[in-house]
Amino acid sequence: MPLTTVDAGQSMSAEAWDAMVADDPSGHLLQTWSWGELKARFGWEALRLAVMHDGSPVAGAQVLYRRVGPVSMAYVPKGPVLLDTDPSVAQALWDGVEAASRRRRVLWLTLEPEWRDGDQAREAQLASWGFQAGGQPIQPRRTVIVELQSDEDAILGRMKSKWRYNVRLSGRKGIVVRQGSAEDVATFHRLLQTTGERDAFGVHSLAYYQAAHELFAAQGRVALLLAEYQGEPVAGLMAYQFNGQSWYMYGASANRERSRMPNHGLQWQAMRWAKGCGCQQYDLWGITDQEGGAGNQALSGVERFKLGFGGEVVRYLGAYDRPYRPGLYRLAQRALAWRAGR
Repeated sequence: MPLTTVDAGQSMSAEAWDAMVADDPSGHLLQTWSWGELKARFGWEALRLAVMHDGSPVAGAQVLYRRVGPVSMAYVPKGPVLLDTDPSVAQALWDGVEAASRRRRVLWLTLEPEWRDGDQAREAQLASWGFQAGGQPIQPRRTVIVELQSDEDAILGRMKSKWRYNVRLSGRKGIVVRQGSAEDVATFHRLLQTTGERDAFGVHSLAYYQAAHELFAAQGRVALLLAEYQGEPVAGLMAYQFNGQSWYMYGASANRERSRMPNHGLQWQAMRWAKGCGCQQYDLWGITDQEGGAGNQALSGVERFKLGFGGEVVRYLGAYDRPYRPGLYRLAQRALAWRAGR
């Protein structure tokens, strides 16, 4: 099979790249052109490599690089894209990634594919490519996915009764959910800052969320939803959709009016938006990888909230690493483990 590996950033349009990603049933938002553009604005280099056969793409990977002193780290989020199962196709892809990574003095490549845990064939495939399990996870390994192919009554019916009640209660208590525009991102960011202070997690800059909205808005792939009470915003979320899937990526709430259940109303309207876009599932984007929130009260509360919407708990294979400089890789892993244990 005559194969060529090309820099798709030079030889393919954004539309052609995204079409290739969407040809894979598990093709993910984090492999889209716009996600690479988002990361490129905030300290990463996005390299898109495609394997071509007779002028058509049969595999690809969006690789994100970041400099750390004299060396670099490399990361493929929720990829690769494989449209041909011939082993030579994957080999051509990883040969191209390795060549590009060595030029950038990369110590190792981390891969987090959108493949479910327990898939022994995929695990064997990863091993054959030189990847080893146990990398540091970047994306949530476990999540809750709500099926959207049923009608709305059936989706509501799968929720816990208290959640179904709260969805309806939010409207009765005066919560109005509207879809915001680019001008509303600053309001959403203020809510995020409040949430981060309350629940002790980091928040990106306003510029990051503005870009995260702008880059996906043109294709109709993002919805900024704001829950308001008497005209004042009390909660918000940013949801995305691509390739029949949707994701709740960012959420925030004020400290006031929480008894009016604005977050329940928001999630329901986000599901309705995703369903209206033709999505078959809504991913609540992450719960802890241990039952009960791993002992963290804030995370435990988030987990209980997400589980109440009646979705399926899904666990992925997790992060796999391919070392390019094994000695330095082992030193780096020990350093990371030491930092995590401090």
